[in-house]
Amino acid sequence: MKGGVGKTTLAMQLAFAAGAKGLKVLAVDLDPQSNLSQAALGARRYVEHLKNDRPTVIQIFEGYMPSTSATGGPTQVDPDKVVVKHITGKHETVDLLPSRLELCRTLRNPTGKERKLAKFLARVQRDYDLILIDCAPTDSILTDAAYFASRYILVPVKPEFMAAIGLPLLAKSLSSFSTENEDHRLEMCGIVFNHSSSYSSGPEGRAAIRDVKDVAKQEKWPVFENHVQYLSLVRKVCQRGHVHSPHQLFALDHHSEF
Repeated sequence: MKGGVGKTTLAMQLAFAAGAKGLKVLAVDLDPQSNLSQAALGARRYVEHLKNDRPTVIQIFEGYMPSTSATGGPTQVDPDKVVVKHITGKHETVDLLPSRLELCRTLRNPTGKERKLAKFLARVQRDYDLILIDCAPTDSILTDAAYFASRYILVPVKPEFMAAIGLPLLAKSLSSFSTENEDHRLEMCGIVFNHSSSYSSGPEGRAAIRDVKDVAKQEKWPVFENHVQYLSLVRKVCQRGHVHSPHQLFALDHHSEF
């Protein structure tokens, strides 16, 4: 739940890596900051999406589609209209459920909304081999919504000073959720060290990795041995918003990490 650890970039890299292997993927942006939506669609296309009042994940929580005309009223949520298809080109296999800043309003009136995303994804899950949810860093109704919609949790950690600080809070959040919702099975897929660099092999980086592994051992969480290396290419591609192929996001020697 700590910010700045690369949750969004990891989610996008996983989505495109899976797509490159022929899997049908749905990437869900559940963060009001909408970084995944902006990176995947590009700034211009994302702004056009908002200006045209196109549907976003907000419609899932509110339960209706926006009006399409001056006289028309709201209609039921249509998966084909909410999900942006083939975000990397018509022959690619990655779709996006985008977000927008107004998702924050969901937090103001959260009653009864925590299972709505799960119900929506249950309607479309047969269309996909993999569904990835990019979460906000704060614990809220959106976190519960992600928990209900998920079977596994993947936690990126940046190997740096105080890397383990958010893990006990995450453990408490997961424990509370599982206690209150015994009917829903939620498992820890594992912790992955993200944005690793030459700095990670130094004293401070090694100490951070040890701290994280100590917490993981205590909580009985798996830790992936292979680290995801920091690649400036990913940031540049995200900033440009010109993702024409999944292979744009990977150097050949790093693609195997996924």
